[in-house]
Amino acid sequence: MVDYRDPGPVEFDAEILRNTDVANSSAWVAFPYSVPELFGVKGRVPITAEIDGEPYRGSLANMGGPAHIFPVLREIRERIGKEPGETVHVTVRLDTAPRTVALGPDARDALIAAGQSDAFDSLSYSHQREYQQWIDAAKRPETRASRITKTAEMVAEGRRLK
Repeated sequence: MVDYRDPGPVEFDAEILRNTDVANSSAWVAFPYSVPELFGVKGRVPITAEIDGEPYRGSLANMGGPAHIFPVLREIRERIGKEPGETVHVTVRLDTAPRTVALGPDARDALIAAGQSDAFDSLSYSHQREYQQWIDAAKRPETRASRITKTAEMVAEGRRLK
């Protein structure tokens, strides 16, 4: 378990950035402070943030550049009416809450029936979330059922979705 230092809320204004050389690239905000000094670690930091008042839960991560960054999801940009190049007000906090994924009852029941519920729960939060989003993205009930079955099989085999 990583031992993070909690600096309390960190507020700043930042420009929404995007690599225009890459088609469909994500938008992000650069964290303007030293992560090691504030949080006591060099790597990924779980955070909650407010971007112009809209909530976000994710991570500060260093993607090889000079600063840690976190994405500004399209859904958030649409709600706040901002695009890359515009400035947002950001409040970042260390996220100390357990990261859990709430599967639908049908998916949880299938994992229990397959004896894979504990194995699923032992996956990292991000892997659990990938499965949950994949299942929930199904438009037809048959597709959802197929994805639930496939999830139980892949968890049993120790395979990741992506």
